[in-house]
Amino acid sequence: MVKIARHPDQRGVYRLTTELTLPVSRNEVFEFFSDAYQLERITPPWLHFAVQTPRPIDMGVGALIDYKLRLHGIPIRWRTRIAVWEPPFQFIDEQLSGPYRLWRHLHTFEEVDGQTVCRDQVDYAVPGGALVHWLIVKRDVRKIFEYRRQMLAQILDEDTPLNPIESYEDAQTT
Repeated sequence: MVKIARHPDQRGVYRLTTELTLPVSRNEVFEFFSDAYQLERITPPWLHFAVQTPRPIDMGVGALIDYKLRLHGIPIRWRTRIAVWEPPFQFIDEQLSGPYRLWRHLHTFEEVDGQTVCRDQVDYAVPGGALVHWLIVKRDVRKIFEYRRQMLAQILDEDTPLNPIESYEDAQTT
């Protein structure tokens, strides 16, 4: 389930939380998330999301990752920085430039009985404040993370070891 609420301490900031249990090891899940190009697989097609940073991306604190997407037909460039990198337990990406006034995404991974509990906590703020959030952003963000949950379950809930692909386009041609 995807939950969105006002941030408990920061005015004008919202907090999205979600949790998903996957029947694979924490190391496998973290390996999947260590490849920024996997975002193309777990982001809804209607966003036309593409990683722009050339491979290989050396993931770690300070890594910069550039993306492009289309939101309601508007082309957007987005740059994030990895602020925290603690394999295989957690990492944080923060928006440096993009569609939000603030975007700080904490990903955590906890191994429980041979499975992995993946948690997301995203603190974000939007231009236009509460009205824009209520009219557009809240619904969009919820749909994006619901799609992400479905795709993660589909991709990582397999009995076979991970076989990452290069990008969404490669998946379409194989």
